[in-house]
Amino acid sequence: MEWFSAEGYEFGRQVLQRGIAAVYLLAFISAANQFPALLGKHGLLPAPRYLARIRGRGVPTLFRWHYSDRFLLAVAWTGAAVAALLVSGLPQSGPSWLPMAAFLLIWFLYLSIVNIGQAFYGFGWESLLLEAGFLAAFLGSPDVAPPFTVLLLFRWLVFRLEFGAGLIKLRGDRVWRDLTALYYHHETQPMPNPASWYFHQLPKPLHKAEVLGNHFAQLVVPFFLFFPQPVAGIAAAVVITTQGWLVLSGNFAWLNVLTILIAFSAVPDSMVRALLPRASFAAPAPAATPVWFAVAVLAVTAMMLYWAWEPLRNLFSRNQLMNASFNRWHLSNAYGAFGSITRRRSEAVIEGTMDQPGPEARWLEYGFKGKPGDPSRMPRQFAPYHLRLDWLMWFLALGSGGSTWFPVLLQKLLEGDRRTLALLREDPFEGTPPLWVRVRVYRYRFSTPAERRADGMWWVREPAGFLTDPVRLIGS
Repeated sequence: MEWFSAEGYEFGRQVLQRGIAAVYLLAFISAANQFPALLGKHGLLPAPRYLARIRGRGVPTLFRWHYSDRFLLAVAWTGAAVAALLVSGLPQSGPSWLPMAAFLLIWFLYLSIVNIGQAFYGFGWESLLLEAGFLAAFLGSPDVAPPFTVLLLFRWLVFRLEFGAGLIKLRGDRVWRDLTALYYHHETQPMPNPASWYFHQLPKPLHKAEVLGNHFAQLVVPFFLFFPQPVAGIAAAVVITTQGWLVLSGNFAWLNVLTILIAFSAVPDSMVRALLPRASFAAPAPAATPVWFAVAVLAVTAMMLYWAWEPLRNLFSRNQLMNASFNRWHLSNAYGAFGSITRRRSEAVIEGTMDQPGPEARWLEYGFKGKPGDPSRMPRQFAPYHLRLDWLMWFLALGSGGSTWFPVLLQKLLEGDRRTLALLREDPFEGTPPLWVRVRVYRYRFSTPAERRADGMWWVREPAGFLTDPVRLIGS
């Protein structure tokens, strides 16, 4: 079946399988660490209540039949263990059905988590990981060549990611059209990293050049992923380079890392050898493709092509959706990010006190792991790990969401809930519940180079009012 097989993509297959599995490993560890506090039985948005509301709707999740925090942890750690085996390459060393079964297992386990994750799992990269993991199941083992149709489906995924993001920008905020978006973005993005301050200080002409380069990479380059080699490989290299630039400049969970990984579907072994002459990787001569494997791959290809219509139509719609899933399995998705750019940064800062509210009360701040707080604290690097609470706090400061989970967060802080406090970097009361909490809003901006030389501050902030007046435990 020469038409079915794609000889010379063994390196790409290894990167796809092991890299995607590594992201799953991280995602399952994140779920084990954060899900019980955020969405567990006594979490901010309890999953059992959500499951009761969606009963009978046919949402695919293991937890339809039973939910407990212990069962959630069992699912997460089982997924992490299988993902770790795939990273090691052990299932791939067996027949093709073995990595297929392993990837389908972690895909369904993570789908079960995402489908009850509500606001804390409402990010486009969750669907991206699910779609990529499902496709990875059909890449086979070294005893068969990588199926050409599966590599094309991965390139179609990259195309939707890049072209969809480019279109949403052009249709959205005018700062993408006048090339000034990066005057603001590095400073106002959800979670800056240690290099974001330096990127923000770049000259404005260079910022405009960055935006222009971004438009080229997202609106022109993706079409060349479907061209013959070496054109497709060069297009993939552009995607990998631009996504690497985004990795350096911000914390976007695993979005950019995963995009880099799936772009390797267009990188042939010959290009790797040309760039790294001493590179060596196992590429055993494949045997004849088993009929069952070819039938399974072609059936999945037909299914994915059938589901491709809605995302394709969405790309050219005036009302283009961003980060939307067109089926409950998260296998037909629309992607895109930052269609609009925030000009000023607002931060919601939670404070507590042991005193009665008044002029003499001493208010102390809770510190978050990733989002800005203390102006003297250097932004940290967390991506590809996903700090879900920190991200939603960014949306909260913009006035988006939070009506369901945020009052519960304040309640948990007033109770001194240990699981909730573990999500934070600093509890100023060291486990002792405060009598009152309130939420203050500050305007943040990056310090100038002169300000940073003078006092070492990464941020400059000024009060901008209150999001929540002082509250205490009901009945206390």
